[in-house]
Amino acid sequence: MESTKTEVKPYSAEGSKREQVEKMFDSISHKYDFLNHFLSMGIDHVWRRKAIARLKDIQPKKVLDVATGTADLAIAALKLNPDEVVGIDLSENMLGVGRTKLKKKGFDNITLMQGDSEDLPFEDNHFDAITVGFGVRNYENLERGLNEMKRVLRPGGKLVVLEFSKPSAFPIKQFFTFYSKYILPLWGKLFSGSQEAYVYLPESVKHFPEGQHFIDILSKCGYQNTSFSRLTFGITSVYEGTK
Repeated sequence: MESTKTEVKPYSAEGSKREQVEKMFDSISHKYDFLNHFLSMGIDHVWRRKAIARLKDIQPKKVLDVATGTADLAIAALKLNPDEVVGIDLSENMLGVGRTKLKKKGFDNITLMQGDSEDLPFEDNHFDAITVGFGVRNYENLERGLNEMKRVLRPGGKLVVLEFSKPSAFPIKQFFTFYSKYILPLWGKLFSGSQEAYVYLPESVKHFPEGQHFIDILSKCGYQNTSFSRLTFGITSVYEGTK
């Protein structure tokens, strides 16, 4: 499966994936948090905690959350007691929701900024840890994004990626396939007004190079000590790699 070459876009063949992903998240930002929690039945909170727990061993002081969206994973990273947390995302509307959330919660030690995951506006070797929650499958060029994150990660720093995967065990596989194909687009359209976004979601998961394939790509990009583990019957996976 050559998923780094298979381009799944939210809308059509015309236009770059980057532009379409930005447009898509701008359009659903007002309902994104609600749908995340509702469609995952609240398990997404557990997934984020487990991902952040993978960073405890290095006690990072500078953390970058790429494709931060509305900043849920950046907020979860505060449990590590870092000095600095930066969240970056393509969608200004998603960041706006995140900034409102941070203000309400009184989290003034997280900085949110608009930017491209494949062209990060940071100096080399700046961050101790980088997290990505459900974002790498949206990269236009996966290897370029992974290499760019490695560039701004310090030697010995760690990348943790939380991403959807495809369950393989019966009956979870069959339920997940039915849910993704029929229920997710229906509810997504009902609550967010964008059926395209929630048709794109399962398609992007379907074509994502999960499991050992993604580990191989991490290794190709120069990450070391790579590993992954599956969560919740294989619905999601957590990947790790160090620079």
